[in-house]
Amino acid sequence: MAQEISAAIPPGCPVAVVGIRRRGDELARRLIPLLESHGVHGVAYGSLDITLYRDDLAEIGPAAVVRTTEIDFDVAGHYLILVDDVLYTGRSIRAALDAIMDLGRPKVIRLAVLVDRGGRELPIQADFVGVKTDSDHEHVRVSLREGSGEDRVDVDA
Repeated sequence: MAQEISAAIPPGCPVAVVGIRRRGDELARRLIPLLESHGVHGVAYGSLDITLYRDDLAEIGPAAVVRTTEIDFDVAGHYLILVDDVLYTGRSIRAALDAIMDLGRPKVIRLAVLVDRGGRELPIQADFVGVKTDSDHEHVRVSLREGSGEDRVDVDA
């Protein structure tokens, strides 16, 4: 994926990688050295909490866990790569887009996901995908070494 992403970045454009909090931010951190190995340097990093932008916040209510957004650069003008672990309905990505636009206007936003499991409820598609499954009846579990000690993707019917 890093090679595909690096090939898509316009020359001379500032680049930022922003991960959606919980697993997307860990994947975003991992992506930066891979991009550097493909000649993309000076990549800004950020992590994004989308809790307050979710369309089901009223349903979650007091159970909502608000984490921090850590973006210490101006997103305006950047080729921004938004990173998440699993793309399913598209609602988390919609929330992330709203949150980013509140911070400024990137030159472009591209979506990179580890797993695209189909089942979209919104017209949102990933630009860069690690693994794709076409059945929205499957359950996808992503484990990363930063949280569970191992990297693993399980897909169950």
